[in-house]
Amino acid sequence: MTLPPSSRLARLDALPFTKQHRKLLVGSGVGWALDAMDVGLISFVLAQLAVTWQLESTELSWIASAGFIGMAVGASLGGLLADRFGRRQVFAITLLVFGIATGAAALSWSLGVLIVLRFIVGLGLGAELPVASTYMSEFAPPRIRGRVIVLLEAFWAIGWTIAALIGYFIVPLSDNGWRWALFIGAIPAIYAVVVRFAMPESVRFLESRGRTAEAEATVRRFEISAGQATDAVSDAAGEREAAAERAGAATPHVKPRLTARAQVATLWALPHRIQTLALWVVWFCVNFSYYGAFVWLPSILVASGFSLVKSFEYTLIITLAQLPGYLVAAYLVEKWGRSKTLAVFLTGSAVSAVLFGLAGLEWQVIGAGMLLSFFNLGAWGALYAVTPELYPTELRATGSGWAAGVGRIASIIAPLLVPILTGVGGSVLLFSVFAAFFLIAAAAALALADKRGKALEEFVPAVAERV
Repeated sequence: MTLPPSSRLARLDALPFTKQHRKLLVGSGVGWALDAMDVGLISFVLAQLAVTWQLESTELSWIASAGFIGMAVGASLGGLLADRFGRRQVFAITLLVFGIATGAAALSWSLGVLIVLRFIVGLGLGAELPVASTYMSEFAPPRIRGRVIVLLEAFWAIGWTIAALIGYFIVPLSDNGWRWALFIGAIPAIYAVVVRFAMPESVRFLESRGRTAEAEATVRRFEISAGQATDAVSDAAGEREAAAERAGAATPHVKPRLTARAQVATLWALPHRIQTLALWVVWFCVNFSYYGAFVWLPSILVASGFSLVKSFEYTLIITLAQLPGYLVAAYLVEKWGRSKTLAVFLTGSAVSAVLFGLAGLEWQVIGAGMLLSFFNLGAWGALYAVTPELYPTELRATGSGWAAGVGRIASIIAPLLVPILTGVGGSVLLFSVFAAFFLIAAAAALALADKRGKALEEFVPAVAERV
């Protein structure tokens, strides 16, 4: 008798947090940190290119926005591909794409070449983040799933801190310091090979594709890690499933696959419509304020009268506040729930943005910046925790990817508007706009369903198109 998928998934969900879970968290987290390092590096690169290449603010904006245009496309496509071909495969490919492109960008000889390569970097980076959070959420025990995803997001703080250290110690060394920084950003290309061969495919994805023998083997691998011996029935069933798959036998519980068009359309069908709308609003507003502020932070500080080195130093200090923000959010998502924690941290981000815009003295700049870093990155952790929980397995990566893709549209717009807003009303107007976007996101966050401690949904209701 073939084990029903609910049995395998129930066994996986019932496990404690094991060494295998930790291995996946660290493996995914290192990729996440490398992503953050790449995004963080560009803010320091922009500050130096403004001096060495004598670029105008509009030209610098296009360097930043080119990467975010790529991220918007990559996030949308990456989610669709991960739901069709698997989480692990897409995860590894995206790391490879943006790692190689980052290294190539270090060789750029003109503004146009750098913009094109930053777009390619964005394709890989945009696809990787929602796929990684989906992948990890499908393995994490339900009772601590939110906390695990926030801890995964916390690797972003590690990567951004590494970027700040590179920016502070390496970029100012010479006019080519930005090139060395980007060469270091090519490390993900090497790590992609490790990811491809060392990490298992998602059990939930394997179940949805009828690859039951692989799913059973992965569940037993986690059970062994937890010190739980599998019973003879499970072993025998696994052997029969493996034999059936080798013989090409069909598995009765597998549905035909959704077409790409139907995957996206189903995000806006009942019962997902309201959740998708609220989620997209949150992603758009958070991306607008975060990338508008943090990508331009060193340049904003230089424009405020600080030296290039001093602006890098302050950015490094401000960045260090990200990690405690994640840790507090990791605790609260299981204590308060996802939507409430997200709304509170977004409100704190709004208040911090206003304070930063009004700051004039050095201690005020650093203090307000650290508060903004604390609350904003804590909000990111809660947002990544709630996003994949809102959709069933067949739509999970697609839903996460399209939400991230919509958010990246804001990250394209924001860097282009920063010079305009600053020119009209200075830092006060700029950060007041950021605060308003944070407040809109906080209101939308309260509409998101809180699935703290619940098992992930597995199947999509009947839809129009399957292939």
